Amino acid sequence: MYVDGDRISFAPVPGARTVATAGFALPGLVDAHCHIGIRRGPRAIESVEEARTLAHTDRDAGVLAIRDAGSPYPYPELVGEDGMPRLIRAGHHIAASRRYLRGIGLECEPHEAVAALARQAKLGDGWVKLVGDWIDRGKGDLAPSFEPEILTAAIHAAQAEGAKVAVHTFSEEAVACVVEAGADSIEHGTGLATDLLDRMAARGIALVPTMINIETFDDIAAGADAKFPRYADHMRRLKRNFPEVVRAAWEAGVPVYLGTDAGGGIDHGLAAEEMRLLHERAGIPAADVLAAASWRAREWLGIPADLGDLVVYERDPRADIAAVREPSLVVLRGRLLKAPK
Repeated sequence: MYVDGDRISFAPVPGARTVATAGFALPGLVDAHCHIGIRRGPRAIESVEEARTLAHTDRDAGVLAIRDAGSPYPYPELVGEDGMPRLIRAGHHIAASRRYLRGIGLECEPHEAVAALARQAKLGDGWVKLVGDWIDRGKGDLAPSFEPEILTAAIHAAQAEGAKVAVHTFSEEAVACVVEAGADSIEHGTGLATDLLDRMAARGIALVPTMINIETFDDIAAGADAKFPRYADHMRRLKRNFPEVVRAAWEAGVPVYLGTDAGGGIDHGLAAEEMRLLHERAGIPAADVLAAASWRAREWLGIPADLGDLVVYERDPRADIAAVREPSLVVLRGRLLKAPK
């Protein structure tokens, strides 16, 4: 295998330098739900340099392509930068007023949401992010961010502008609405009912389960017990059932992709841990997890198969998924970033 510029080829390249003679290669991992515009807090980053540093953390763990699922800080100048993972930005999250993480989403009243999502469609790289539900403090539980007709109209408005729509959902009610509306991907999707899965598979609606994020639900519930006990119980129940939901989605033929939700509460560089959860907790075979985290995700996001991105492992990750924790060689955009010892 040869890397010639930013392309992979099996045709010999005169004068090529050999950098590896053994190992197991993948075309670079993909984190399909990542936030390099958000730092611990969660708070919006304050500079392009912060975004660059966070992206490099993921890159060094073998993630060579990122779909940033919403950023309160724009950084278009990083797209295509030497040394940066391939970036696909989703613009700014659209959320309901006073119903999301403070300072992270672009908060809208119901009459503003449709136009706001359509505007974001012009500011990203072909994706937008809609927050489909959050806690409603008046109800004391999860509830859709907007009425079904507004969620549906917003999704269709963004799609009419040529963008694909990623929708955050935890609750059963919201996810049913946005699947029916034809969202392009469901982010988290803890409330997915089995009768929705065949519809998702038939329509090609993807699931990015972010199982690392769902692991935090017990802590969220503990913090909510005193004021919102119904919400706390709901979150615990969603977490408990989630591995079975992800497994059922995979078995139904729903496209499942890796996403860590890095940014804010989840550290960057944890793609290997998400892969472990997909395999060990959801029961997805290691070979399918590798596909979901690399070549299938690249195809889904429109990243050409022959680009010069490679991550190499000394051990076979099909036999032991833990091998992905230790990349021995990383090549990004045809440039060797990490060489075998």
